[in-house]
Amino acid sequence: MKDFAAIDFETANWYRTSVCSVGIVIVRDGMIVDRFYQLIRPYPNFYSRTNTEVHGLTRQDTEDADLFPEVWRSIAPRLEGLPLVAHNSPFDEGCLKAVFQKYGMEYPDYVFYCTCRASRRVFGKELPNHQLHTVAARCGYDLTQHHHALADAEACARIAMEIL
Repeated sequence: MKDFAAIDFETANWYRTSVCSVGIVIVRDGMIVDRFYQLIRPYPNFYSRTNTEVHGLTRQDTEDADLFPEVWRSIAPRLEGLPLVAHNSPFDEGCLKAVFQKYGMEYPDYVFYCTCRASRRVFGKELPNHQLHTVAARCGYDLTQHHHALADAEACARIAMEIL
């Protein structure tokens, strides 16, 4: 796969609608050509301690951030005609569909590919697990900022360029 957009969401709490940041890496002709990161005011707007412990974001970080529809207006043109790739794509696709529904937006039926599933097929038992940081390391990418949406999206893009 030479043209795609790797995407990663972080959430504020256990609701899929609570996306609080998004990272996107655009790949064309097998090269990274664009990176995008933005904080998002989540819905509902509260942070669980567990989620904050994972990604470090708090309500203070996103209190003045744009709501999802405004953020997505700047993202959508970048994704036009591209399949989306995520590590554990059911989570990210589920978040995307949930926020589209929450805000009454028409979902454009994005095609998703999953680097976690691909890793299981390609690497099998060679790896101790198929978590993003493990697979990224196997593909030669050092994911030092794990759970930052842009860093995770870039790791996913690097994995996809290697195994998809």
